[in-house]
Amino acid sequence: MAKKAVATLHSKDGRAYTKVIKMCKSPKTGAYMFEEKVMLNDEAKAYAKQ
Repeated sequence: MAKKAVATLHSKDGRAYTKVIKMCKSPKTGAYMFEEKVMLNDEAKAYAKQ
């Protein structure tokens, strides 16, 4: 059964967080990897554009 991550990404001070998953290529092997980060909603939009 999947966990409900949305409920845990809200803080008490009213800030909303987002879990961002980005696919990137490994410089050593050339294989694709996934980077997972939890960040503020405002920062997530800038991170996705990179």
